[in-house]
Amino acid sequence: MKAQIEKIGKIVGKAGPFIALIFVFGLFAILGGKEFCQWGTMNDILMLSVIVGIAALGATLVIITGGIDLSVGCTIAAVTIVIAQMFNFKTADGYLIEQYPVLWPICAAAGGVLFGILVGIIIGSSVVGYIGRVVAIIMGFLVIYWLKTGTGLSLYLCIPIGIVAGVGLWFLNNVTLKKTPLPPFIVTLGLWASLRGAAKWIAGGSSVYVDVNEVNGEAIWISNLMRDIKIGDTTLPMPGVWIWIILAILIGLMLKFTRFGRHIYAVGSNENTAKLCGINVEKTKILTYLVAIGCGGIAGVLRFSWLGMGDPTTDIGTELLVIASVVIGGASLSGGVGGIGGTIIGTLIIMIVYKGCTVLGLRNYVQEIVTGAIIVAAVTLDQIRHKKSD
Repeated sequence: MKAQIEKIGKIVGKAGPFIALIFVFGLFAILGGKEFCQWGTMNDILMLSVIVGIAALGATLVIITGGIDLSVGCTIAAVTIVIAQMFNFKTADGYLIEQYPVLWPICAAAGGVLFGILVGIIIGSSVVGYIGRVVAIIMGFLVIYWLKTGTGLSLYLCIPIGIVAGVGLWFLNNVTLKKTPLPPFIVTLGLWASLRGAAKWIAGGSSVYVDVNEVNGEAIWISNLMRDIKIGDTTLPMPGVWIWIILAILIGLMLKFTRFGRHIYAVGSNENTAKLCGINVEKTKILTYLVAIGCGGIAGVLRFSWLGMGDPTTDIGTELLVIASVVIGGASLSGGVGGIGGTIIGTLIIMIVYKGCTVLGLRNYVQEIVTGAIIVAAVTLDQIRHKKSD
């Protein structure tokens, strides 16, 4: 009898986020009535969920390893600046986006995602102790920026010089500096401030508006990523929602069926045991942050699509919503536990609360109080589970 009760308890525990989702949705459906249950409200919930949801997919990987990321909101803001600056890039023949209306936005979006990946490499390298490599990467970019803005050299000359400087420092630091691992909280907290400051510096202290919004009378395709798809009288969710779904499927399959996914869980469960099993813990952590902050880069692309400009002040507090989505979805801040399905549910719960409070005419502070209470409850349940397992 006791074994059956424990088995039922485990099933209920795993289904807890889904039960919470049904409860929250049902509560607002009853309180909000037709105004909440209409397609427009559901579509708004999906729209609000996309950017936080995509960033949360990456954060799930980080939290499973026992890490944390407080820099994702700043990364998203910086990515919007990178893309806006690339949109405004021009040559003697005019704006590149006018010359290549399909290819150049692809390059700009790729540039934003690559920026996110670079931030992930910096965080991962700092966490495992490769501070010298981080310094080399940052100095390489600073050399490029200084040569371009301070000397007026061609960008085609600045980039090779910056690469040479960065590579030289990379090898020099590998010889002279020892590994000094840093806590993920401290690394990402530092980037939380410095990334936002760097974005404001690059943007000149203000938003970066796009000079060209359309080509040949048509909006540039990247602007449509956060707009509903219209097929006759039928309205489908925006492309951003489908991007979220595809990424969730890919990352979920990666976690479940690949060696890298198993290594992520192993590192989060017990790092020392993972080392004894032959897992390259350092490589796993760096790759985890690379993929995770790369998802933040994709979220930044969608934020740019939403705003239509680069804004260094956007997404303040998004990192808390991202972490909350993962924790509410059943992941453990101690590492080793979590999944993509739970994270999606956690994101939807937060956004249903947000939109539901709006439909009911409640103030923002009510939304914040309710969300905070849900987070505390989720963490409390996680601690209770840990005590029982111990």
